[in-house]
Amino acid sequence: MAAGARPGHGEPTKRPEQPAESAVDPEGETRDPDALANAHAADGGGKGVGKQRSFWKELPLLIGIALVLALLIKTFLLQAFSIPSDSMQDTLQRGDRVLVDKLTPWFGGEPDRGEVVVFHDPDNWLDGEPTPEPNVVQDFLSFIGLMPSSKEKDLIKRTIAVGGDTVECAKGGPIKVNGKALDEPYIFPGDTACDDMPFGPLKVPEGKIWVMGDHRQNSWDSRYHTEDATKGFVPVKDVVGRAVVVAWPINRWATLPVPDTFDQPGLSAAAAAAPGAIGIAGAVPIVIRRRRRLTSRRTAG
Repeated sequence: MAAGARPGHGEPTKRPEQPAESAVDPEGETRDPDALANAHAADGGGKGVGKQRSFWKELPLLIGIALVLALLIKTFLLQAFSIPSDSMQDTLQRGDRVLVDKLTPWFGGEPDRGEVVVFHDPDNWLDGEPTPEPNVVQDFLSFIGLMPSSKEKDLIKRTIAVGGDTVECAKGGPIKVNGKALDEPYIFPGDTACDDMPFGPLKVPEGKIWVMGDHRQNSWDSRYHTEDATKGFVPVKDVVGRAVVVAWPINRWATLPVPDTFDQPGLSAAAAAAPGAIGIAGAVPIVIRRRRRLTSRRTAG
């Protein structure tokens, strides 16, 4: 510094160098920066980052979430059911596992013709059938929807007619719905449409369905319960849902679509009634005109 110069004027005053802040501990002692960096990394990179939880501590949480999801799926979406008999051969075999759509009924959807549906026993249709003794494992898997319940007596059949339809079947003939004959390639080979139990014509009440097994000569279906309280009809409220796919065994995997015969024109009860309704609508103006002419003649006379 030049003689007579004051601090703050001219050349700045140099201060002694301070050690880096990261190298000074709270007590003022200087530490090696490399040692401090290593300690920082060992601490997880800072106070805001916690230690990773072990897999075994997180496992119960993962299991809990999986169970909740399984229960939700069983309640609202899909449920597995086992085929207990041969009544739906060859479409379904004894021991097959099918997945049933339970979502559609929640939104007010009702079974349609041709659909394979699972439903609760409407009026002791399974009376006398043996109920297998469940075990703890099966009860648990049934509770979460991975296996069918052994306590509930459910049936699986094909919907042939719905509320408002007229269904019938004479011996030697095909099933007719609203006067339209059904072509049923899904019937078990060698079976007839209804020779073992002809029926009808029957009008299906609203809110009910008429069901039959694909193995016609080995199916205790609607035909055999016309003298019961249900008259052979299954209440829609008892339908669990539609079977949409065969999920097990793997070599039996298949979807369960509605056969083409149920899409033929004029099968709907509304469509069958349409010609009559059109005829009545066309006759009304003619009758009115005739009445007016007769009235005019009488007045003129």
